[in-house]
Amino acid sequence: MALRDQSLGCWKYFTFICFTLMATHTVIKSSFASGWNYDVILSYEEEEETGNNFASNLYALLERANIKVFKNDAEISKRGDQISPVLMKGINESRCAIILFSRNYASSTQCLEELSLIMECREKLGQKVFPVFLMGVEGSDVRRQKGSFGKPFGQHQECFEPEVLKRWRSALEIAGELRGWNLKDKHG
Repeated sequence: MALRDQSLGCWKYFTFICFTLMATHTVIKSSFASGWNYDVILSYEEEEETGNNFASNLYALLERANIKVFKNDAEISKRGDQISPVLMKGINESRCAIILFSRNYASSTQCLEELSLIMECREKLGQKVFPVFLMGVEGSDVRRQKGSFGKPFGQHQECFEPEVLKRWRSALEIAGELRGWNLKDKHG
């Protein structure tokens, strides 16, 4: 019974996210004329999809709700520090971004690059950004780069220029301030 209740709680989040996006979707339709080819892009650490089905379940639910989603698949984006041109285009052409902050998010330099570009699109293009803080992550951790969001910067500091680190930290600060959803249970 407890597992069933936790699963229902997770679906409440899915439903709420979809309704929020559909409300935005009905007000401003995606169109080539507006420059938006996608309604939403999902940004998450790749391990999140295999370790927890939240990303894939959310993607499927958004698709069923006729919300056009750009999903960063492994084929589009090879592991590395640079964002592929296809991913850059997908971010720039998405009206909204959903960022799934897992404990390993800040360990991925590619996620940090994606986040920086998303925050830039938010500022310059008016892209809407919806953070989702998964189990073990709080907005304050993201904002202040504490805990699992602070430790990776010690390693990043050895490999990247201070300007790059400053850009990543700034993007995390802004994203951590945004109103989003906090999924605290392990099934969320």
